Amino acid sequence: MKFLITGGAGFLGAALANALARRGHVVRVIDDVSAGDPSQLDPSVHFTRGDVNDVPKLWSLLQGVDCVYHLAARVSVPESILYPREYNATNVGGTVSLLQAVRDAGVRRLVFASSGAVYGEQPEERACEDAIPNPSSPYAVSKLAAEYYVNTIGALWGIETVILRVFNAYGPGQQFRPSHPPVVPAVVRQALGGGSIVIHGSGQQQRDFVYVDDVVNALMAAAVAPNINRLIINVGSGIPTSVNELVQTVGRVLGKQLTPLHVTSESGGVTRLCADLRRARERLGYAPQVSLEEGIRRTISAFQEKMSMAAARHLS
Repeated sequence: MKFLITGGAGFLGAALANALARRGHVVRVIDDVSAGDPSQLDPSVHFTRGDVNDVPKLWSLLQGVDCVYHLAARVSVPESILYPREYNATNVGGTVSLLQAVRDAGVRRLVFASSGAVYGEQPEERACEDAIPNPSSPYAVSKLAAEYYVNTIGALWGIETVILRVFNAYGPGQQFRPSHPPVVPAVVRQALGGGSIVIHGSGQQQRDFVYVDDVVNALMAAAVAPNINRLIINVGSGIPTSVNELVQTVGRVLGKQLTPLHVTSESGGVTRLCADLRRARERLGYAPQVSLEEGIRRTISAFQEKMSMAAARHLS
């Protein structure tokens, strides 16, 4: 098959592109490199630097494509609170631009990577796809708005669409942003560096940490699964883990006793966010394979290897 991945040089995008390429598919990637790293891509992946709002460029890349994965987005919740207009322009405007190009190029199916953040605070232990969204940040609002555009325009223009609400994905290749980094690489980096493990809030807030390979498997299944048009499907581990438990897991893997430093002046976000996976199992045959401890072990190993290579280059 032929695929186009928007945001394909980012964390999830590169992992997906490489997995598809290893299976012999033709993979094109477009990424503006604001957060992505094209050097992570397999040499067989066709990379183009460009913006997801550039409709003519998108149209040219979509020729002959069977399925497009829309992963291009700004993804930081704290940053979205500071820059909501920019998040709307990229996450909502970019989605509409892509849909227009998909229509004109005649692509059959679009898989949209949304976020579990659209649920916000929910009364149930695990959020199911039929729950009423309760977004608590401009990022979550932008993802929810994009979902509505994907399914509404898909129905109007005859494009098969499926939305995957991805929860807290982590794993090797996830970039550490100096400002507002994702929680797993932040904890791992602080633990390896011997610094304080800074946690916003009490650390009792629960998240659904899902390993990157499991997310990639769900994304690949969504390209070919039958009878999933217009569906919204959760992708997570299905296991709620508190941030304090995450820190303990990192400590176990490293053989260290880690002491968190709680910054209670800043919110830790919603109390609980965990995926109900029944629909994913039924419609995608999805079953997460990598436990949190094993995923953390692989993440730390990859991070240490990267640090060793950087040190070797510096010495040479």
